[in-house]
Order: sequence, then structure tokens, then C-alpha cells
Amino acid sequence: MRPDSSAPPSHSPPLSDRPAIVVTRRLPPTVEERLTELFDARFNPDDVPLSPEQLADAMRSADGLLCTLTDRIGADLLNTPLRQVRILANFGVGYTNIDVKAAKAAGIVVTNTPDVLTDDTADLTIALMLMVARRLGEGERLVRDGKWTGWRPTDMLATSLTGKTLGIIGMGRIGRAVARRASGGLGMSVTYYNPSAMPADAAATLGAERKDSIEAVLDEADVLTLHCPSTPQTHHLINAPRLTRMRNTAFLINTSRGDVVDESALIEALRAGQIAGAGLDVYEHEPRVPKALLDMENVVLLPHIGSATLETRVAMGERAMVNLVAFFAGREPHDRIV
Repeated sequence: MRPDSSAPPSHSPPLSDRPAIVVTRRLPPTVEERLTELFDARFNPDDVPLSPEQLADAMRSADGLLCTLTDRIGADLLNTPLRQVRILANFGVGYTNIDVKAAKAAGIVVTNTPDVLTDDTADLTIALMLMVARRLGEGERLVRDGKWTGWRPTDMLATSLTGKTLGIIGMGRIGRAVARRASGGLGMSVTYYNPSAMPADAAATLGAERKDSIEAVLDEADVLTLHCPSTPQTHHLINAPRLTRMRNTAFLINTSRGDVVDESALIEALRAGQIAGAGLDVYEHEPRVPKALLDMENVVLLPHIGSATLETRVAMGERAMVNLVAFFAGREPHDRIV
């Protein structure tokens, strides 16, 4: 069940007291309806990213912005002359689209929506693991293209995940949720690297062994999955030398952020057979996906849908609204970043 403790209050303020909120992308209907009740909500009917000029206009005309990862909000925008916006409620866990240092310097509050998308992202990670290891994308295309000629003992031979080793880079909420599913449901052993170790009881419950370096995880992993944020320290964390450390039978899964992987190096590793395949939900230069990846049968490509269930997107909207309501009521937002 989704947590309901973050649901916004049922009462609505008088119309004259409603802060003006610009919502930069379309959200689930129930979320937009509630926003209309709580705020002077202004929506983006075209559901395309707002231009810098439109964002600057929103900064001048609204009290708050309910923004998303497609909104690039840098120092210049945050310092828009006659800016009225005082809070950026980011719809998502990550907030690399916002220059948080500049926001802090400008006295603008930034919030995000953690916790509520953990399970769906973990589910999608497991789905990608199964898709690439069992060649499900290839098989589905074979049937759709009318090229399947019937069952054969050696047709579409793939890789079983049972008994294999899953390597996890980043053991936060999502990494742990993936570990639970992999060890309990798929019978995989789990190793991981994280800057800090999990509590011993949590590690024992998951059956997860911490390694002292990323390289140590790469050396053992049959499947490597990434669950770390996009930061200067994690940019191209998986690069050519590290891809070379992976087994040539191993698969790479990325449902975190695209720039954690050096995409050019990944393409070369796949071409050279340094790794067996990849399952990707995020890309270094979204929404552009390199043609080389599109042409590879041993790569599963999804359109950044890790949290794309109705339940989770509604929960994310509710979390953003709770932060907005708290801020405009003079309280500390629960998910404040700066």
C-alpha cells in the first residue's frame, strides 16, 4: 500500500488566499483536480517542456513552481528580475535539474518526492533483468515480425538468473528493494558497493555482502544494476575501464540516471562482446537514444518509466502538494532539500 500520511488536507483555503502555482507538466487528473482546489493552479495543456522564456515568466508571475526533471532551472532563471517564486516543488526524487546552491543563495526552498517510487522502480529493474537475460525483447519481436517458425530445443537459448550473482551499486531504498526481490524471488546471491555499510541485521536479512570497491563488485557480478544519484562524483561512474572488468557473460542494468554510464563506452563494450547485454530505462542525453543501441538485439530499451504507474505518480503528486501546503502555511516542508 502507498503511504497515506502525506495526503494534503481535505479543507481548501479561501480563493483569495490561494498561492499561485505553475505546474510545468501534465499530472494525473486526480492530482490536478486537488491542485485546483488548494491553489491558483496554472497548468501546461500542451505537456511539452516549458521554454526558458516561459519558465522565466512563471518565476515572475507565480508563488511556487511544481516542476519536473525536464525543467532546467539554473542560476540565471533563479535570479530572474522581479522573481516572485519562493518554492520549487520538484516532482521526483532526483533534483539535478535544479541548481540547488543557487536556489539556496536566492532564498528559494526546494523539495522533492522521495520514498513513494521505490517499489515500482525496483519492480522495473527486475523486469529489465529478466528481459535481457531471457532475451524477451528479441523473442517478442520475432513473433510480431512473423519470423517465428516453431519450437526447437536450441531456439532462443538464454541465461537463467537462478543461482547467479547480482551486483548492486548504491544500496539505498531502491537498491535494497531490488536486493529483496532478487534474493528472495529469483534465488540470486547479492553483493553490493555503497560508501557506507548497511546495518548488520539489514544486510543479513537481504543476504547481501558488501564489497570494499566497485571493482570488487564488477569482478563477481553476473548482473550489475545501478542505483545511485546523478552527481559530479557519479558522472560516468561506469566507464570503459570498469566495463572491461565485467564478465563477458554479464548484463548491465540502469534505472537510475543516464549519465552514471558513459554511453559511448557502453556501446563499444557491447560491440566488442565485453559484456553480454544491457537493460536501460535512462539515457545520457534523454530523450535521444543512440542508433547503435537501437540496432542491438541484446539491449532492452525502455522510455524512462521506472515510476510510471498511476499509483506512484499520484503519490508523487500528493507528496509535492503536502510540501507546498506546508510551505505556504509557514511550516517546514517534510521533503526540503534546501
